[in-house]
Amino acid sequence: MSEHKSTVPPTLFTENKGTEMEIEHSHLLINNLNLHIAQIGKDELGTVVFLHGFPEIWYSWRHQMVAVAEAGYRAIAPDWRGYGLSDQPSDPENACWQHLMSDLLGLFDALSISKAFLVGKDFGSFPAYLFALLYPDRICGVVSIGMPYLPVPVSHDPLPEGFYVNRWQEPGRAEIDFSQFDVKRVVRTIYILFSRSEIPIAPEGKEIMDLADLLTPLPEWFTEEDLSIYASLYEKNGFTYPLQIPYRAMHNMGGIDVPPDLTIQVPVLYIQGEKDYSYKHPRNYQAMKEGIMQKYVRDLEITFIPDGCHFVQEQFPDQVNQLITRFVKGHPVNT
Repeated sequence: MSEHKSTVPPTLFTENKGTEMEIEHSHLLINNLNLHIAQIGKDELGTVVFLHGFPEIWYSWRHQMVAVAEAGYRAIAPDWRGYGLSDQPSDPENACWQHLMSDLLGLFDALSISKAFLVGKDFGSFPAYLFALLYPDRICGVVSIGMPYLPVPVSHDPLPEGFYVNRWQEPGRAEIDFSQFDVKRVVRTIYILFSRSEIPIAPEGKEIMDLADLLTPLPEWFTEEDLSIYASLYEKNGFTYPLQIPYRAMHNMGGIDVPPDLTIQVPVLYIQGEKDYSYKHPRNYQAMKEGIMQKYVRDLEITFIPDGCHFVQEQFPDQVNQLITRFVKGHPVNT
């Protein structure tokens, strides 16, 4: 495995303290793929690895990376394989979660990370939980945003056929829907839909892209510049792999040998926006109601953000930054 600087221009952010910090970009050769990583800060107190969801990329963590770096940590945010500036695998149809586990382990080894915190958002929380289950000695703690830990089946009423996950699991359907528009329009529509509190469900005769148009404004915390950055990064790989992971390979573990005890032993902070549409999903709602996380996470803290939507880390960065930095400082690496 090797690391080389990429041609991606450095991205500068200035936080409230007035400190200008530079996010550096490079690529790691892992599992025969050049995986893009963004990183900032020194590991004086430890390392925090941020794992994005969909339709996100490393940039989704721009606020949190600077905050933990200023707090004394090294912040690392990769683009998953097939996302952003990382390589697309030659066989995306064979995607499975084992590939992401292998990539994450390769990242730890390539960067000589003996132990770190994992922060996951949306589907990025699943590999964070799984990694903590498989390699507890390499994890200080896990922060999950909007995705509860559900190691056992939960009984719930199914959502209608028009539920976006059902639609995107159907081979070819999303591709036809997305192909009507450029990448920027697709990302714009998904960001608008996922920012709402209602679960995105298309009525009969409509597709998911029909649920928002160009007259629908972006959320006030998401700028046209942000949209352009997302779109430019999705233009490299498109949506081929993201439709496989997480949607079409949702249950394909790829032969991972899961331990019989599904209890997570490391500390976990769960952050939930109360207006996140996924919080209304019958499975997630039922799991939270039944206290499943409490049964399977030994050291669990749950925090709700009342007006938080699906992208709460971008919507309310200061609140999320404070929660993450307090959590990591409360669980020192060497204890």
